[in-house]
Amino acid sequence: MRPYVVPLPACLVKDLQRHRITQLKQKLKIGAAYQNLDLVFTTDLGTPQSYKNLDKQHFKTILEAANLSGFRLYDLRHSCATLLLSEGVNPKILAERLRHSTILLTLDTYSHVLPDMQ
Repeated sequence: MRPYVVPLPACLVKDLQRHRITQLKQKLKIGAAYQNLDLVFTTDLGTPQSYKNLDKQHFKTILEAANLSGFRLYDLRHSCATLLLSEGVNPKILAERLRHSTILLTLDTYSHVLPDMQ
């Protein structure tokens, strides 16, 4: 899988650096039982977050705090893709970020956002 660069605002980079420090402390605390899979967001043991857990414990809590309902975690993917295209991000770049097999899939799904396509 080819790596790619996702531009991030400086404030988010600082948050991620703080998160990394917290994660490293957790790794030291757990010791050999910690599974170092080089993930950004993990369980306390270093394993991948489950979608169900992430949705129930984090996303739904955020929605409730914002007094919102009826959204799925997966809807964020579509919102992000739509916003990026409407801001002029190249569809090829977006297809790579979304891990679409072809740019045609991306364009078929999001072409309604492009101003020159009716």
